[in-house]
Amino acid sequence: MGIISRKIFPACGSMCVCCPALRSRSRQPVKRYRKLLADIFPKSPDEFPSERKIIKLCEYAARNPFRIPKIAKHLEERCYKELRSEHIKIKPVKIVAETFNKLISVCKVQIAYFAVNVLDVMSELLGCSKDETIQTLGCQVLTTFIYSQVDATYTHNMEKLVRKVCMLSREHVGALEKRCLRASSLQCLSAMIWFMAEFSHIFVDLDEIIDAVLDNYKCGTPIEDGGVRAEPHHNWVDEVVRREGRGGSVVSDGIHSSCSIIQPEPEKKDPSRLTREESETPEIWAQICIQRMVELAKERSTMRRVMDRMFVYFDSRQHWAPQQGLAAKVLSSMAYFMENSGNQQLILTCVVHHLDHKNVMNDPKLKTYIVQVATSLSMQIRSGAGLKEIGFVGDLCRHLRKSLQSSGSEFVGEQEFNVNISLQNSIEDCLLEIANGVTDTQPLFDLMAITLESLPSGPLARATIGSVIVLARVVTLALSRLNSQQGFPEVLLVQLLKVMLHPDLEARVGAHVIFSGLLFPSSFQTHDDSSIRSVYTDRHSKKSFQTASTSASITALLEKLRKDQDGIKTEGHGSAIHDGCKEKDITAEDYKPGYGLKNSPNFCKLSSIIDRAMGSPSLTDTELGIMKLNEDQIGQLLSSFWIQANLPDNLPANFEAISHSFISTLLVLRAKVGLYVSCCLLFQFNSF
Repeated sequence: MGIISRKIFPACGSMCVCCPALRSRSRQPVKRYRKLLADIFPKSPDEFPSERKIIKLCEYAARNPFRIPKIAKHLEERCYKELRSEHIKIKPVKIVAETFNKLISVCKVQIAYFAVNVLDVMSELLGCSKDETIQTLGCQVLTTFIYSQVDATYTHNMEKLVRKVCMLSREHVGALEKRCLRASSLQCLSAMIWFMAEFSHIFVDLDEIIDAVLDNYKCGTPIEDGGVRAEPHHNWVDEVVRREGRGGSVVSDGIHSSCSIIQPEPEKKDPSRLTREESETPEIWAQICIQRMVELAKERSTMRRVMDRMFVYFDSRQHWAPQQGLAAKVLSSMAYFMENSGNQQLILTCVVHHLDHKNVMNDPKLKTYIVQVATSLSMQIRSGAGLKEIGFVGDLCRHLRKSLQSSGSEFVGEQEFNVNISLQNSIEDCLLEIANGVTDTQPLFDLMAITLESLPSGPLARATIGSVIVLARVVTLALSRLNSQQGFPEVLLVQLLKVMLHPDLEARVGAHVIFSGLLFPSSFQTHDDSSIRSVYTDRHSKKSFQTASTSASITALLEKLRKDQDGIKTEGHGSAIHDGCKEKDITAEDYKPGYGLKNSPNFCKLSSIIDRAMGSPSLTDTELGIMKLNEDQIGQLLSSFWIQANLPDNLPANFEAISHSFISTLLVLRAKVGLYVSCCLLFQFNSF
């Protein structure tokens, strides 16, 4: 056979020109792929590469898979040759990159034959610092390679390139000549985020990806208050909150409340429908990365991983300021993108939990900014689906309690005191906005009862009562908005009765404020709520504020009774009494024994009050959000009032608080004509 093959067939092949089976080309075929590879590179510098020839080479590779490794090896060596020369020729490198892109698209099934070569070439292209065009080509090839993956086989190979791509995305941020490179690198990062979401694999360098995306995310212009999507109708508590203007009352260090700002909804971008100008804009690709991070964070653990890194970024670069910072814009965009999934509240929960982070926990000014961002998010979320999970309210109340305790210290400086007051105002505004989206108030009642269950003593007790007062106001706002009338929670009432007998005198007064405010939400309207909370923050005039606020509330309720009896519907007289009580200057002499009892306008004959109450029209029909008390609860309250009134350490403020709660109970009892036992208890208390 050897002789025939060497001697006879060549002779036959030269003579039998018409027999193709005997031609030398068939027996010893020329390696056609080499010719196809040579054809894709232009012969002269002025000649443009032929896309038709590149496609022809790729189609040949698809028909002859065993040739793919050699084709890929040849392209890789040609790329290395060009990159390592002193004067890099961009055109051959572009042809190699384009050929690999076509190979990846045409030979998806055979990608295992040349994947290693592609990854090596991409690493070389990304690491070439001589020309940014070459680095852009590397990002484009890597993007195509990522989208062609059908499994996680090459995950670790791609992970090795993450840092290089992130470094390119930060290349001269803001320079126009680098925009194409940054856009290509961010496009590559968006592909990586898609890969992580598609194959449920989180890259080790996810933090680097998040930082790179946020570095390129465009922070829009500040939103003015006029652009807020306000609700057309507000209930009275919400209006009172708006009118009080607590945001700038005591702040002199640049902290301003931005709680009414809602970021505009961004337009969701589709990468396949971008114009050429948009595809070369880094900010567009940064937004697409944020969109895909939302798709990646389907599970709570992944969401917390993404959020934690974002928060650390915002902390280190001071991006929490609502009007100038990046945090409000990014988090608002993520909340809009999550509307369909229903995970918006998870962002709000993560923001509130970040208040306990080591970067934030000792910085009340930074806490204020974070709470303001949370307020903006709560407004945005409640305007959509509403707030269903409110577990983070307990965290806000805990931070409010700490701030109240800190501002009540005698050793705190004036600047720190003002910052703490700003934090308290921001937390209160946030809680009030949350109340506008609450659909079930029972968890809030449970939270109040748990907070009061183990009430300590001293300044911490007063701070705790102050936080519960704010929470009580949140509950009344929610009840007023829901137009709900429900029974007073038994567990909460038991805890309030215990606090009314607490050794701390100011805690007792606070318990009465909470009780009366829950029964009649309008009692919060009769005086400035900041004066109530100032009882637990002001280091110099706690008692005076306490007595003034309590007196104003009681006077307003008495005036309401007189109006109902006399049929007077005007409101000027009541507001005049309120202003008179509010402006009254109470000095330390007011706390001499018997002075407060003697001069208080509220300690009049209670029998006449009862007569007016029993004979006047029912106030419960018109009172918004009033809570109901049953006969047993009224009996417990009246018995407790009797015990409280006989405590030896009572101050005038305590007696006024007791009378306030007594009058509130009387107004509730007025609608229950059959409660003869309670009426007897009322007269027994009156005889005291």
